[in-house]
Amino acid sequence: MEYIVGQRWVSHADAQLGLGIIAELDGRRVTVSFPAIGEERTYATDNAPLTRLRFKSGDNITTIDDIELCLIDVTEVSGILYYTGLDSHDEEHQISELELDSFVQLTTPQQRLLNGHFDGNSQFALRVATFDHLNQLQQSPARGLLGSRTSLLPHQVYIASEVGRRFSPRVLLADEVGLGKTIEAGMIIHQQLLSGRAQRVLIVVPESLLHQWLVEMLRRFNMHFALFDAERVDAMTESNPFDAEQLVLCSLDFLKARPDMAALALDCEWDLTIVDEAHHLQWSTTDASAEYLLVEQLAKISAGLLLLTATPEQIGQASHFARLRLLDPERFHDLDLFIAEESGFKQLNQQLKQLEADHAATAEIDDLLDRHGTGRVLFRNTRAGIQGFPERQLHTYPLPNPDAYITGDDERALLYPELNHAEEDWIERDPRVSWLEQTLKQLRPNKVLVICANADTAIALEHFLQMRAGIRSAAFYEGLSILERDRAAAYFADSEAGAQTLVCSEIGSEGRNFQFAHHLVLFDLPLNPDLLEQRIGRLDRIGQTSAVEIHVPFLEGSAQATLLRWYDEGLNVFRESCSAGFAIYEKFAERLQEQLRGPNDQLEKLLQETASFTELTRAELREGRDRLLERNSCKPEIANSIIEEISEAEQTNDLLDYLDLLCNAYGVDQDYHSEHALILRPGEHMLTGYFPGLREEGTTISFNREQALAREDIDFLTWEHPMIVESMDMVASTELGNAAIATLNLKGIAAGTLLLEAVYTINCVAPRGLQLERFLPVSPIRLLVDSRGKDLAALVPHERLNDLCEKVKKPTALAIIKQVREEVEEKMQHAAKLASQQMNTVLEAAETTMREQLRGELERLQALAAVNPSIRSEEIEHLRVRTEECSAHIGHATLQLQALRLIITT
Repeated sequence: MEYIVGQRWVSHADAQLGLGIIAELDGRRVTVSFPAIGEERTYATDNAPLTRLRFKSGDNITTIDDIELCLIDVTEVSGILYYTGLDSHDEEHQISELELDSFVQLTTPQQRLLNGHFDGNSQFALRVATFDHLNQLQQSPARGLLGSRTSLLPHQVYIASEVGRRFSPRVLLADEVGLGKTIEAGMIIHQQLLSGRAQRVLIVVPESLLHQWLVEMLRRFNMHFALFDAERVDAMTESNPFDAEQLVLCSLDFLKARPDMAALALDCEWDLTIVDEAHHLQWSTTDASAEYLLVEQLAKISAGLLLLTATPEQIGQASHFARLRLLDPERFHDLDLFIAEESGFKQLNQQLKQLEADHAATAEIDDLLDRHGTGRVLFRNTRAGIQGFPERQLHTYPLPNPDAYITGDDERALLYPELNHAEEDWIERDPRVSWLEQTLKQLRPNKVLVICANADTAIALEHFLQMRAGIRSAAFYEGLSILERDRAAAYFADSEAGAQTLVCSEIGSEGRNFQFAHHLVLFDLPLNPDLLEQRIGRLDRIGQTSAVEIHVPFLEGSAQATLLRWYDEGLNVFRESCSAGFAIYEKFAERLQEQLRGPNDQLEKLLQETASFTELTRAELREGRDRLLERNSCKPEIANSIIEEISEAEQTNDLLDYLDLLCNAYGVDQDYHSEHALILRPGEHMLTGYFPGLREEGTTISFNREQALAREDIDFLTWEHPMIVESMDMVASTELGNAAIATLNLKGIAAGTLLLEAVYTINCVAPRGLQLERFLPVSPIRLLVDSRGKDLAALVPHERLNDLCEKVKKPTALAIIKQVREEVEEKMQHAAKLASQQMNTVLEAAETTMREQLRGELERLQALAAVNPSIRSEEIEHLRVRTEECSAHIGHATLQLQALRLIITT
C-alpha cells in the first residue's frame, strides 16, 4: 500500500488513537500524526499497524467543524479521497479526507472488519446469541414473569399475567391473608416496567409495612425503590424530590403529616400507584377521612392504580364501594345502585353452581365470567378456593408468673413485662427463657422460628441462646441492615451448618417466608390479630410440607394468658386463619382491653360472645363466597400454560451457556459454590470497569428457583435478572463481537474460498408502551454468503460453524483483509440484498399478526362494554389508536447490520 501525505489511516493496534494523518515519509519510515491525542507515531512502512480509512456512499461521517454528513459520492484525486454528502438540512457539502473529525471511532461491522479491528470468535458468538435470546424473550408469553423470586403459584401467576398486560391497569387485589397480594402487585409492577407500559411508580403503604415492601420489591423482583421519609426529603435539594426518582415508596402517614410533600407528590405524573391496606381508608356518603381524600387525589392523577386489601366485601358494602369508586368513579358513582347490582350477582352464583355440575357448560361459565360486574376490576382468591395450606396445631405451656412481673398496669408492662427490667434480670427470672432453651434442645435438629414483639427482647434472647445455652441461633430485627438480615436468614436456612433457630422481632419477621421450618414459638402475643396471622403466616404458606406446630409459653394470671384464651377460644385463630380478625377485634377491643388489665367475671361471657360472632362471621364469609369472582380470579389452564413456559426456560442450559459466553468476553471469573450455584468475581483483566450486578466482593448466583427461595442471600439468575438484561443491552449497544475473522476446514469447499457470515436485525423505533416487539421482535436474519453470492445459512447452522471455526493470528488476518477487501465488499452487498428480501417477509407477517391480535382484543372489549360497564372507554380507544400506531412504526422498520465474520477455508 502506497502512503501519501494527507491521507487518513487508522491504527488497528490501538483504536484509541483516533484518525491519523500521514505527516511525513522518510524512506522506509512513515510518520503519522494523531490529532485526537496530540501525538505522532513513526512506523516501518513494511509492517506498520495501519489501515487506510475509506468511507463509502451511505456512510455517515463528521467533519472537523462538527457537521454530520451522509455520503452520496466518493472520488479519489492523486491518492487523496474527496467526500460529497448531505447534512441534516439536505444541503450538499464536499470535503477532502483531511477535513474529517480525528475523533472518529470505527464501530460499525463494515468499518471494523475492513479496517482490521477484529474480535474473537467467542465474542462474535456472544453477540449472535444475544440477539437470538432477545428475539425469543420478546415473544415469550411469560415475559415479565420470568424473573420473580417467587413460588410459581397459579393464582398469583394468573392475576399478574391478566393485570400486568393491561394498559394502565386499575384493579383491586383482595386475596385473603397468606395468598400473596404483595407478590402479585410486585409481579404486575415488574411486568409493567419491563414492557415499558410504566416508568414511574409510587407505592403508598402504612408506616409499619415500609420495610416489608422495600425488601420484597428488591429481593423478589430486583426493583430498587427509593424510600421517602421526612429525613430523606428534607436533605434533598431538588425543588420536587419526587421528580428525582422513578420508583418511590413512602407511607400514607408521611404524606398526611406533610401536606407540602403530598402536594409535591400530586404535582408529578405517575404511571402506576399502589396503595396497600386500602380497607383502612374510611368513606361514607356524607364524609371521608383525610387519608381517603389524599388517595382519591392520587388516584385521579395516576394512570394506573392497584389497591390491596384482604378485607372481604362482606364486612361492609359501603366500604367495598368506596374502594371501587377510587378505581373508576364514573362506573361506581352511586352506592344504592351498586348495592342493587351486587344483589343480582348472588343469583349468578346460584347459576354457576348449577353450571359447574354440568362439565360441558364451560363456554357458558366463561361467558358469565367475562360479563360479571366487578370481575374485571376486582380479583379475590380465598384459602378455601386455593387450598394447599397446612394444618395448624397449637401447643400451650403455662408457666409461673414471677413476682417482679405482677406490677404495673400500662399496656406495655401488661403484655411485655420484660421491657421494664434490665436484661440480665429478666433473662435470669423469666421462666419462658429456660423453657425456650429446653424446648429447642428437645426439638433438635428441627428448625424453629421464634417471634416476639420487641427488638430488645429478640436481641437478649438470641444472645442468651448463643452464648449461654450453646444453641446455634441468629437474630432478625429492624435494627439490622438489609445485608445483615439476609445473612441471618441465610444462616437459618442452611440445612447443614446453619442455625437451629432464628429469633425475630415483630417488624423483623415481616416480608420473609420460612416454610422450610414447621415449628413456630410465639414468645409473646401481639394485640392485633392481623399481626398474629402474619406471624403464623411466616410458616403457614402454600408450599409448607408439614403441619405448622405453634408453641405458646405464657405466664399464668398474666394479660398474655387472657389474650391467649381470647385468640384461641374466641377467634380460634391458632387452628384456622381468620381474614376478618381485625374487624372482630375492633368490635370487642374495649371489653378485651378491660380484661387484659385484670380478668373478672365478664371474661367467660366475652369469650362466648366473641366465639359466636366469629362463627357467624365465618359462616357469612363461606355463604357469601363469590365463586364467580373467585373463578375469574384464577384460571388454572392459563396459569399452568405460563408456568410451564417459565419452567422450560429454567430447565434448559441456555442461560448457563450464555453466562459462560458473557463472563469469558468480559473477564469475569466463575467459581463453583454448590449445585446450581456459582460465585462470580471481577477478574484481573476485566474488559470494562463495570459489569452489571457484579459486586466487588463477588456475587453468588443460583439458577434454581427452590434454592433461591431458601437462600435470599443468593441472587436468583433468570433471563429477566438485571445482570442479564443489562448485559444483553451492553452487548447489543456496543461494537463488541461485531467483526471477526476465522479459518475453516470444510469438506467439499476448495481451500481459499471466502465465506461471509452476516447477522442483521430489524430495527423498529417505537414507544416502549406499544410493546411492538410482541409482533415484531428483533428478528435476527443470518446469512452465509459464498463466492457465488448464494446463502448457505440453512446448510451450515451458526452453532456448527462456531465449532469448526479456528482463530486467525492478527498479522495474518490483516494481510488477508488487505488482499480481499473488494471481494468482501461485494459479498456485503449480496448479503444486504438477501437480508432486505427476508425483512419484507418478516414485516408482512408482523403486520398481519398485529392486526389479528389487536382486532380480536378490540372486538372483545367492545362486546363486553355493552354488558359490563367496568370496561373503560379509555382502554377501547387506546387499543384502536395503538393498532394504527403499530402499523405506522412497522412500516418504518429498517434493517441493521449487527455482525460480520469473514471465514477463509483451508
